[in-house]
Amino acid sequence: MTDMGGDQIEEAVAGCAALLRAAAGRDWDGVRAGRLEWSCRRTAEHIASDLIAYAGQLAGRAGTAYVPFDITVDEGTGDGGVVDVIGTTGALLAAAVRTTPREVRAFHPYPFRSANREGFAAMGVAEVLLHTHDIAEGLGLAYEPPAELCARVLTTIFPHVRPEPDAPWSTLLWATGRGDLPGREPLTEWRWNNNLVIDTERLTLQGVTPAAAADLHAGGTGGFEWIEGGPFGGTRDAAGMIVSAYEQGVHRPEWGMFVLVRREDGQAVGGMGFHGAPDEEGRAEVGYDLAENARGRGYATEALQALSEQALSRDDVKVLFAAIDRDNAPSQRVIARAGFTRVSEDLEQVAYELHGVDGSLRLYARES
Repeated sequence: MTDMGGDQIEEAVAGCAALLRAAAGRDWDGVRAGRLEWSCRRTAEHIASDLIAYAGQLAGRAGTAYVPFDITVDEGTGDGGVVDVIGTTGALLAAAVRTTPREVRAFHPYPFRSANREGFAAMGVAEVLLHTHDIAEGLGLAYEPPAELCARVLTTIFPHVRPEPDAPWSTLLWATGRGDLPGREPLTEWRWNNNLVIDTERLTLQGVTPAAAADLHAGGTGGFEWIEGGPFGGTRDAAGMIVSAYEQGVHRPEWGMFVLVRREDGQAVGGMGFHGAPDEEGRAEVGYDLAENARGRGYATEALQALSEQALSRDDVKVLFAAIDRDNAPSQRVIARAGFTRVSEDLEQVAYELHGVDGSLRLYARES
């Protein structure tokens, strides 16, 4: 798996610079950038401002707010000079992404108050691609970035958006209110979506993006450093469910899959998550597994307690379910320690008859 990183930032910036240099000398100040209220000149300066801001967040390890600084372009700077500033700030963000450890997160408000290096890289690339499009539209120029670059942005920070087959650029434009797609209503409001991370004493539960899920399902690492023997088969199967949900446009990141990463060494020890968003009655199902070498240390219990508390604190969740094989005594002990109790035999029978639940499984529940 190739993470969204410095190479992608440089690729996006190079494409932006090539287009803007070809348009140097045109009326950047007097022309609006596409659907924006800004001029093309102001939009170009904004690209540089975003890139340096993201670099500052990562380099400064900002934890609770934006680092309070901005960038200005010297008075009298020509169009070519603005392009130079974009190139320089892009190089700084690429360097910050490359030198930031994977586990580091820095403040960004949407939607879970933080992002890792891959998230900042994807946001930086998105800013470059989209605002280059805005400028090109204002100046009447043709612009279409590489499809793979657009697809990586979508799978990293737009996991809630159903991809359009063979049209990632059109999908990205639609997802940001800049274009139309057949059969979809235009968007007037949008946000990208960095992955959710839940902290426990010894672990971080890190939300898995569709890009990481696809790699895990295909036999890769998903960008994680796994303990020997990991990931277990159930984690790869669950990753496949995430990919399927993403392709159907029904994936909701906070109801997806999390990889359990040890704080002490940054190694991934297992997977945990939901089988989908809660139903109309506020019910959601959880599942989990650990690499064999990580079992017997309480990791699953610790993670399940944190994940359950996170879910049950929401108004739209009333009960969590788990289906455990009758012969899997260790997993039954985990689910019990995490506050789940076995449902009555009558309810279990209804689940078997009406919902097709495998009769070899025992059902456990935890209510809000």
